[in-house]
Amino acid sequence: MFPVNDQTTSWEFCDLSGQKRKFLPQDVPVHTRSMDLQRNKLKRVTGISRFPFLVQLNLSRNKIMEFPHELINLQKLEELYLNQNNIRHIPEGIFPNLRRLKFLKLSTNRLTKLPSDINQGTCITYLDLSKNCLKDIQPLVGLTKLKELFVKKNELTELPSQLFHNGTCELTVCKAMGNPLRCPPEEVCAGGVMDIQSYFQHMDENPNTRSAWTVKTMFLGCSMAGKSTLCRSLREGKPVAIAVENRTEGIEISQLYAEGIRFLFWDFAGQEEYYLTHHVFITPRALVILTVDLASYSIVDPQSFNDQLWFWINNIQLRVPDSVVLLVGTHCDQCTDQEEVMEKKKDIEEKVNSRLANRRTVLKQQKRNLEENANPSLFTDQLDELDCLLEYNLKVLDLITIDCTKMEDIGKLRSHVLTCIQSESVFLCSGCILPKSYETVSQAIHTLVALQEIPQHGIIQLEELRDLILNHVKLSSESLKTILQSLLRYLHRIGVIIWYEDISVLSDRVFIQPSFLISMFKTIVRHDLVQQLEGVSRDLLMQEGALVKEKFTWVDDLRCRGTLHNAAMRILVRRAIEKLIKDDDDLVEEVVGTKREEGIILTLLQHFEVCLPTLVGGGLNPHAPVFTPSEKQWKSASEAKRDPNGACLFPIYLQDELIVCQKWGENRQDDLSVHVYFLPEIPHGFFHRVIVKTCSLYQTHWVGREQCLLCCGNRLCLVRQKKRDEDPFIEIRCRRPEKDEEFRQLWDLILAVISKLFVLSRQWPGLTQQIHTPCPETGCPHYFTWRDWQELNNADFYNLVKGEKLVCKGGHTRRTELLFPKDKHMSL
Repeated sequence: MFPVNDQTTSWEFCDLSGQKRKFLPQDVPVHTRSMDLQRNKLKRVTGISRFPFLVQLNLSRNKIMEFPHELINLQKLEELYLNQNNIRHIPEGIFPNLRRLKFLKLSTNRLTKLPSDINQGTCITYLDLSKNCLKDIQPLVGLTKLKELFVKKNELTELPSQLFHNGTCELTVCKAMGNPLRCPPEEVCAGGVMDIQSYFQHMDENPNTRSAWTVKTMFLGCSMAGKSTLCRSLREGKPVAIAVENRTEGIEISQLYAEGIRFLFWDFAGQEEYYLTHHVFITPRALVILTVDLASYSIVDPQSFNDQLWFWINNIQLRVPDSVVLLVGTHCDQCTDQEEVMEKKKDIEEKVNSRLANRRTVLKQQKRNLEENANPSLFTDQLDELDCLLEYNLKVLDLITIDCTKMEDIGKLRSHVLTCIQSESVFLCSGCILPKSYETVSQAIHTLVALQEIPQHGIIQLEELRDLILNHVKLSSESLKTILQSLLRYLHRIGVIIWYEDISVLSDRVFIQPSFLISMFKTIVRHDLVQQLEGVSRDLLMQEGALVKEKFTWVDDLRCRGTLHNAAMRILVRRAIEKLIKDDDDLVEEVVGTKREEGIILTLLQHFEVCLPTLVGGGLNPHAPVFTPSEKQWKSASEAKRDPNGACLFPIYLQDELIVCQKWGENRQDDLSVHVYFLPEIPHGFFHRVIVKTCSLYQTHWVGREQCLLCCGNRLCLVRQKKRDEDPFIEIRCRRPEKDEEFRQLWDLILAVISKLFVLSRQWPGLTQQIHTPCPETGCPHYFTWRDWQELNNADFYNLVKGEKLVCKGGHTRRTELLFPKDKHMSL
């Protein structure tokens, strides 16, 4: 935590971390300036006033219950860590005496209120109060030098507007996710300090007391489980029958207004081919309605529960781990009798609760395993991640059984959903307060759609949208400019519109009708893509300047190689657009693209790593730059460019591993091998995105359904998804080099892949990883666990483990560089 440099003497820095101490040491020099006491068993901090020269003090991860009053005497203190303790109360009179304190971390305690004089710690620039029980942070007003504020996962309904006044605010970072915020709403806070400032500015100018309540409701479940029937019946307020041929493809969006609440219904298709794009649209702070077909559900077949329920619950946990899930049993009318229905209801609820409890048990055991290491401080980051997973609280409500053919059952479900939404103990999101100007602009957009001044497809330039709104509202151009972007971010986050502000080539466009964009997605990512491609007519081929024989090549490449030609993609999307909107060549070109430029669809598919484009502009480059751990970014092996007239690889459509197996051959005992374990398991579709991400690093590669082979110069790296004893992991494997000086290059290659895995995994907040190096001895089940490594500098990184040789628990000895990144030249 506190680095020791060449100028720091031993008495200035005292590292006492991870020593299971219950009391402060007596033999530490009083002139100590930095003291690290994290990961001990301190309950009280008695005697800390003996060190008046302390500048840095780390008391995190102890069992401290009372805020140390003796800190009042540490008037030179600048950094204080008290996170992950059990502190419930901070006495008055502490902070007026800590005039030099700049950094204060109090996250993960049990604080219910702040002392009124905390704002007299006038030098505080960084303050972390996340994961407490705070309902009010008004005492922070007056911290004029505060730049970074973290108040995530408390019980806040409001943020003090005075913290964000332009004249006095120095805040650059404010994180407040995971609170039942009404003013400003969490979706506004997600936009950062500038959006919060804009919100309060417009609240001052256009105050509002009326709550606006929008709830995104996601319907998930297996194909033919009754999601679409349920969704449409709820919307219509009566039974609606859906024919098999009209089942959902991709995602369908609709709205329902009931008792002052606007529901945005997102009906997700249940076929496997659509899962890859689901995670893009599954968002936090939404109600998930998970449907299960009770008629086909089997109590005696464990796979029935896994497929119909646990697959979905698990993926929800991984993607949006703080969600509320309402289980709905459908097709009750097709069950033998009510007794069968109730028996299946009981079985499902018991299995869900058991699996959720077991997951927590597994995470706690993983945490204990790390804590029992000889030096647990080496695993701080991994322990923090496990703590974070244990704090998530996925709420899975009891299953409600309905017969979708009965009016009274539809009404019962509607009432039940409203009750869940309005119950603060069930649903975190409550009605939020928006400035009147936000509502005015939002209503103007709705009016423009109704008047068809915004095209039916809903794609519009940002500047054009601003001009149209100005014709309908009494706002100045400058005022609208400050409102519009904040409002669009808010509407994007609650699911009303889509605005990809972070994609530079699309940031000037707004998608007012998300359903149109999703309709374009499902022309490419669908369960019957081969049949769709086979059905392309000669007339459509001619519009693209293609021949019938080329179509046969496209079909064959899709079937055998998982590759879809861009020309075929343009034809499929053009056909879908022309079915919806006639005679709009400009729209077709904008969405579909041309032989020279990518369209919106191809840009989005690549941005979300659904597919990997072919590249032009450079062959194999044996001198390509390699990954350097100390660098946050690095260039790919070639400056190659995408070829709009080429093709894209869709790993989801791959069928086998033949090409990879041929190129790699058999595993060898002396291969370098690393296993990256994902807890609780690897998300569905995750490895397909791993393929896209890693293959984008190296231009030469071979790909199979569950493995890929990367080539960097004359070095090969095999990446594949496997299961060992039912624990899913991704293996990264390289051939042992012939020369010792080549080890560094191979570990560079392995680390580049690991880094990509970790970047990708951040999109699943309910996921954590551990890295193991298995013992290379044939049949040996033991392994070596990696310490935290992501924050290490270059020199430390290649000396993760000291010593020339290591011995596994089975007694097998191996050279260190065969097991961990090792650079002999650095260690000398």
